[in-house]
Amino acid sequence: MDGIGLIEPDPIREIVHSLEPLPASLINSRFDVLMSNRASEELFWEWHTMPCIHRNTLWCCITEPSAAGKFAEYDSQIRYMVARLRSAYGRHVGDPDWEEDIRRLASMSREFAELWARHEVAEAEPRTLTYRHPQVGPLSLAVSELHLPDLPEARIVVYTPRDDDTRARMPLTRRNQAAAPILG
Repeated sequence: MDGIGLIEPDPIREIVHSLEPLPASLINSRFDVLMSNRASEELFWEWHTMPCIHRNTLWCCITEPSAAGKFAEYDSQIRYMVARLRSAYGRHVGDPDWEEDIRRLASMSREFAELWARHEVAEAEPRTLTYRHPQVGPLSLAVSELHLPDLPEARIVVYTPRDDDTRARMPLTRRNQAAAPILG
């Protein structure tokens, strides 16, 4: 799990969940979602048209046929994510899990294979994202990463409304509290 077992995750779980009502997730350097708060689960609840086999944001974006239509900045976001993966991969060259993930992604997605072949690398940077929510429409979000010294292979990703319109519509993304799972 890229470092999540190195320390007791309870304090980090508490941090992720305390960020409500902002959507937040703990993500490792391979983009595996290790835990999410309810706001994050509910914001992205219905964007898949296929079953989500991996709890991995890169896999979901690359393999979901409707992903490009859900994110206004899809091309730049995917390019950035693949460059971030390549940057992290430098610390895991030869790791069988990493090698298999990359091989499988490349065999499933020509887009990923082409981006991977560019050998671009990127570190964390401020980003914005326009997510086209199926019920409430476009949401303009700032994407912030909180790095964890105790878990160098993980980060907390937080989505913050960038404007008053998005801030007003964010509560409309929430589902019935009793029916929504809390993962992590």
